[in-house]
Amino acid sequence: MPHAYIIDALRTPMGRRKGGLSEVHPVDLAAHTLNALVERTGIDPAGVDDVILGCVNQIGPQTACIARTSWLAAGLPSNVTGVTVDRRCGSSQQAIHFAAQAIMAGVSDLVVAGGVENMSIVPIGSPYWATNPHAEGAAFGDPYAALGWVERFGGEEISQFRGAEIMAERWAITRDEMEEMALESHLRTERAWQEGRFDAEVVPYRDVVRDEGVRPDTTLEKMASLKPVREGGTVTAATSSQISDGASALLVASEAAVERHGLEPMAKIVAMTLAGDDPIVMLSAPIPATRQALERAGLDMADIDISEVNEAFAPVVLAWEAELGVDHAKVNPNGGAIALGHPLGATGARMMTTLVHELERTGGRYGLQTMCEGGGQANATIVEMV
Repeated sequence: MPHAYIIDALRTPMGRRKGGLSEVHPVDLAAHTLNALVERTGIDPAGVDDVILGCVNQIGPQTACIARTSWLAAGLPSNVTGVTVDRRCGSSQQAIHFAAQAIMAGVSDLVVAGGVENMSIVPIGSPYWATNPHAEGAAFGDPYAALGWVERFGGEEISQFRGAEIMAERWAITRDEMEEMALESHLRTERAWQEGRFDAEVVPYRDVVRDEGVRPDTTLEKMASLKPVREGGTVTAATSSQISDGASALLVASEAAVERHGLEPMAKIVAMTLAGDDPIVMLSAPIPATRQALERAGLDMADIDISEVNEAFAPVVLAWEAELGVDHAKVNPNGGAIALGHPLGATGARMMTTLVHELERTGGRYGLQTMCEGGGQANATIVEMV
């Protein structure tokens, strides 16, 4: 089977809610990364077979197939197609999977994969609020109001915040442990910026040159003063991912395209898996997804040099580490979504971008990425540096 190679990967800075990217049209935000990717790789953009972008809240400015409109808004050739993917928070990781699968199947040779989300302009959950004006007030915007869903799951609350609390309770994760991890995320991200670790992956957008969400001056005392998101719970805003704006893009190529275009790959994709788990808990699927990916690659966690596990909520990462016996020092070494932010559709490709650049910087061989997704799903990807 042909291999799929990551040629290059980049991202915008992650803008905080109502920050420096908050008024940038999401199409323009994605177009910025697409242009930068084409320029940096030196490819003929007319030779790209497809553009696959993740975007979760496809409403308003994020509709009309933002993958296609972003490519065209970037001034790139109109012969290139685009498609937009929604696998909740894993949308752009899934975009990478689809790109790699097309190449491994021999259908495509050059595919751009990435994602975009401007959560300041299109708030999380916006599509839910759409209602049918002829439905006499029925909650047609609520996907969990469907008769079949209610028959199967009853009136169970479907909430990521509830899922985070369930995970904290099930894995006996304390609020102190979550806050210590959150503080470390901010400190790691600040250190990464100070040491220039993000220089190779971040493409500034106008005067936004670095991630805006990092709070190096936060303390455990400040975190301890926050009220839980849910009454009686332990998860707070400090131990949750930040609402953010951003875009990311990677070029994925076949071996034939590498030779034809004189490209220099960064990494090879060696395993891709999906897993489903309890949709009420919602956030636990990275655990089985990781195990499946390791099995498929013929590896174990001792072989993995760096893991990127999305910091949707602190207990997600801490439970994953506990189940798989992973040292936190090898997980999100440059911080995660608690400090960097989580622009939903862009995060998966942002994580892969950070992963391959950090592996290159440190000389690591294998990297693993996984993230929880709505509906109790998860993607997992293993790459090998070349």
